[in-house]
Amino acid sequence: MARPDKAAAVAEIADKFRASNAAVLTEYRGLTVAQLKTLRRALGGNATYAVVKNTLTAIAAKEAGLTGLDDALAGPSAIAFVSGDPVEAAKGLRDFAKANPALVIKGGVLDGRTLTAAEVTKLADLESREVLLAKAAGAMKAKLYQAAYVFTANTAQAARVIDALRQKQESEGAAA
Repeated sequence: MARPDKAAAVAEIADKFRASNAAVLTEYRGLTVAQLKTLRRALGGNATYAVVKNTLTAIAAKEAGLTGLDDALAGPSAIAFVSGDPVEAAKGLRDFAKANPALVIKGGVLDGRTLTAAEVTKLADLESREVLLAKAAGAMKAKLYQAAYVFTANTAQAARVIDALRQKQESEGAAA
């Protein structure tokens, strides 16, 4: 590549690093073009998957303020730049890697923090954002219901005791 082309490629990769929520580095050695096309479709609009040159990616990562990616940038590398939910993209890559063992997850970046391959797998094991929000809302609703029950329990119990005393007095008055 000529020097202007390299500078343009570095700037493009750096912009993708800055614009994305997360990035997952993979090794694609042994995958066919059709399998890569299937992977790109599986990631959908949530992420873009691009084959990159390691030296240019290392320079772009430094320009974007990311450190710690040098170890993962060995061998043929491709990066999934995640613009949506990082959990969904990590799940897509993990599931594809299970079906196609040639795809190896090498690491990644999430909100400027470097991730190992094991951490990317842990991220993939998380439930989606919507499920986690629904669980949190359900837990809050349950706590509010419990609080309302505690506040109304004393008055309801007092009303039942008073009603029981009234019925007892009526039954004693009718018997006398």
